[in-house]
Amino acid sequence: MKVLMLNGSPHKNGCTNAALEVIASELKAQGVESEIVWLGNGPVRGCIGCCGCRRNGKDRCVFGDDGVADIAEKFKEADGYIFGAPVHYASPNGATVSALDRIFYSAGKYMQFKPAAAIVSARRAGTTASYDVLNKYIGINNMLMVPATYWNMVHGNTPEEVMQDKEGVSVMRAIGSNMAWMLKLLASAKGTDLEKPVIIPKEKTNFIR
Repeated sequence: MKVLMLNGSPHKNGCTNAALEVIASELKAQGVESEIVWLGNGPVRGCIGCCGCRRNGKDRCVFGDDGVADIAEKFKEADGYIFGAPVHYASPNGATVSALDRIFYSAGKYMQFKPAAAIVSARRAGTTASYDVLNKYIGINNMLMVPATYWNMVHGNTPEEVMQDKEGVSVMRAIGSNMAWMLKLLASAKGTDLEKPVIIPKEKTNFIR
């Protein structure tokens, strides 16, 4: 069992990473492997709705110059996910949103029925709005949202300050513990009728006729 964690912050070892490391430590304590993948601090293309990833037969984004397509390949193989982002202007930073748009569009079908959680990091405000944005990726893709004991956020201007946010740290630990529990439950259902639910086909309609 492996959990892939996306660090969408432009700061590799900043506050978002500190929160993800707490989750990783709890997962390790419960026998679950994890990997933190850093999105980087270079430009990240947004999805342009070209559908090239679906036409190329590989479910791979046609843009290969910013590392997102390679990260999406890792997402296809993972058993669980954590999406981590800093708050910029009361929203997840733009690079994370651009990356997740492309990852979910090109590789979303490989992520269905797997557990996931979103976490956000801020100095002070904008956390609940950012948390809501990230949760929409999980909710639209038949994924299982990992519960916690409060909103999934940490506060601080440095990694050291994040670690002083005792409530935030406890929430990160709860995410790791609950993720491990859900993965073990899902593993116990493999090969049985409970492995996956009955898939209801999506009916696509437009509001304008």
